[in-house]
Amino acid sequence: MKLTDFIKGRVPVYLVFALTWVLMLIFLSAFHVQTQAAVMISVLLLLGAGIAEAWEYLRKKQFYDKLLLNLNELDQKYLLPEMTGEPGFCEGKILCEVLRETDKSMCEQIGMHRRASAEFREYIELWVHEIKLPVASLQLMCHNDGNAKYAEQLKRIDDYIENVLYYARSRNAEKDYLIKPVPLKRVFTDTAIRNREELQQRGISLSTENLDTEVMTDAKWLGFIFGQLMNNSMKYDADAITVTAEDTPDATVLRFRDNGIGIPESDLPYIFEKSFTGENGRTHSKSTGMGLYIIRQLCEKLGHSITAESVQGEYTEIVITFGKNDLHDVR
Repeated sequence: MKLTDFIKGRVPVYLVFALTWVLMLIFLSAFHVQTQAAVMISVLLLLGAGIAEAWEYLRKKQFYDKLLLNLNELDQKYLLPEMTGEPGFCEGKILCEVLRETDKSMCEQIGMHRRASAEFREYIELWVHEIKLPVASLQLMCHNDGNAKYAEQLKRIDDYIENVLYYARSRNAEKDYLIKPVPLKRVFTDTAIRNREELQQRGISLSTENLDTEVMTDAKWLGFIFGQLMNNSMKYDADAITVTAEDTPDATVLRFRDNGIGIPESDLPYIFEKSFTGENGRTHSKSTGMGLYIIRQLCEKLGHSITAESVQGEYTEIVITFGKNDLHDVR
């Protein structure tokens, strides 16, 4: 709190005091009070008022400076009322009471929205599990009847359902993850087997290198990430997928590369943003802009970094870095 700001706020008080002082001098002169006595009275009044103003300024400055300091140091600003002590002046007490009531109302609103969000998420997860049963039955019927056309469409529906499920779970990750050493090759092989028919239909070849290593992650989430990357490769006209891993002292770097249509340089910085489809999305109607966004969300929750490199018309490479010897708090 600056002294100039304090003085500006007290200008009306000083004007009233000055007017009162002038009236007092007029009355003292009217009653023929000696000049020396009038001066002494004025000095005493000014001294008392100055001491009172200095005390008022210092205690308000101490309170407001500490309030602003706490505000700047707190990452979670809503905790400010809890960190603010009770001041000794009326305006400060009113401010503290307003902050506490505001904080209480905010907490109640947040709690209400969190409960509504949790209920909706539980409903979505229940719906996903329920809808998967008839979809799985239809897939089995198409497989037995040899109806590849319908089977492909059902596979797309199943993939979209998986997207919904993992997107919902990514918002509440701590309830659905298990980080442990996971063999990269096993997870990739399992994902390839699940997508075997579509990969074969599109004539896409798979090659791997140095996948005989383990990373600290969640196997189920990593399998979903592999599946999404494979779907993107199939969607954007790739005929070869290469997956390699490189061990360093601090991390394992996974590279998922395909030779599809690639990504325009202007779109590359935005491909992990929600619902971004870009130039390729306008030419491929199957694009939703959610796949890479969900992958990034899952990677962030697991503590992995993810980047992309691409040259349009040549290749796209997704790079995921799995850290070693560190713990990540999934929230």
